[in-house]
Amino acid sequence: MPWGYLSQLFNPDSSPERLSPKYIYDVLCLVPGNLGNRLEAKIDKPTLVHWLCYKKTEHWFPLWIDLNMFMPIGVDCWIDNIRLVYNRTTRRSSNSPGVQIRVPGFGETYSIEFLDHNKLAGYFYSMVQHLVDVGYVRNETVRGAPYDWRLAPNENAAYFIQLQDLVEEMYNQYQKPVYLLGHSLGSHYVLYFLNHQPQAWKDKYIRGFISLGAPWGGAVKALRVLASGVNNGIPMISNIKIREEQRMVTTNPWMLPSEETWPEDHVFISTPSFNYTHRDYKRLFTDINYEDGWHMWEDTKNLTSNLYPPGVEVWCMYGVGLPTPVTHIYEEDFPDGDPVDFVYADGDNTVASFSMGLCKRWAGLQEQPVHVTEYRGLAHLDMVFHEKVLNQIQQILEGKSDVPKEVDVRLDVK
Repeated sequence: MPWGYLSQLFNPDSSPERLSPKYIYDVLCLVPGNLGNRLEAKIDKPTLVHWLCYKKTEHWFPLWIDLNMFMPIGVDCWIDNIRLVYNRTTRRSSNSPGVQIRVPGFGETYSIEFLDHNKLAGYFYSMVQHLVDVGYVRNETVRGAPYDWRLAPNENAAYFIQLQDLVEEMYNQYQKPVYLLGHSLGSHYVLYFLNHQPQAWKDKYIRGFISLGAPWGGAVKALRVLASGVNNGIPMISNIKIREEQRMVTTNPWMLPSEETWPEDHVFISTPSFNYTHRDYKRLFTDINYEDGWHMWEDTKNLTSNLYPPGVEVWCMYGVGLPTPVTHIYEEDFPDGDPVDFVYADGDNTVASFSMGLCKRWAGLQEQPVHVTEYRGLAHLDMVFHEKVLNQIQQILEGKSDVPKEVDVRLDVK
């Protein structure tokens, strides 16, 4: 989730260049995490939430990230444009009335390198540029597979057809199997994709799966996001305000801590009147006045929670050694107030290492090798930036499969 990097400036000279590769390693396709690629919209709305909002546009415009969303009135317009409308009868989501949304740049990297046209919100830029510096070519030997991250895989079937076509196109062009790299939520998307491909197809087209900071057992933070909202440092937007948008996407309920992996008695949210475990999700959704969330979770909870092995060689990399909330403690103003305290466990400050380390179980469940590297002291968002991670990814792409089990980044001077 690349919030928090909105103000981080990168070298603006990042336009794609056609370089002659020093050596064509196995090719790479990048799948971003939640909020990790641009979205565009075109509107012709029947009603407005505020008279200052645009009612109709003739052209597609940036929806994510749209700098106007940071204005006090702009955020209401933005939420009404980006929200999903969930239908409990059909169990499907649709765009807000009068809103069309598209994902720009499929097969290219610009939509995941920077999330805005001004190149202020950098995400995969450092990784892509690192690869370009060693001979890769943007949109050719390294490509992006952005998607509508508002939707869970059960409502994104067309995306997986696109992804399969992209992998086959890259294979046919370079006669090399493809590495798939996912960050955070993107790793769940990759796992879902691989779980739905025949083994013969994977044997031919997929060289391996590189996973960065994947919440394999779900993320406790998702519960706080849905209960009281998390603005992740966005200026001028309160937690309660951003909660409106966070409750209108199906990927947040999908990422709740899995009932198949977390202990039954683990308390995720503690209030003066009740302690909520995963057995109490239905009550939680009722108590926070978000019953659609219960239905969204019912629709998505089994998509990847069984962690069926991907059936390809895996490099599972994640941060450890940082205090990470695994219980949120609220006072009487729950759910409309922020937590007043936390119970911490080991993790990357966003996802618990217990959840990310569940990939280790694949080692005994599939024929293909499973490599695990824990980065001590590395935060969740830094997985796509840190030099040691980028160097290890480069080595993997060069065919050096063996990787260290632990890398300590705490003493690095950045």
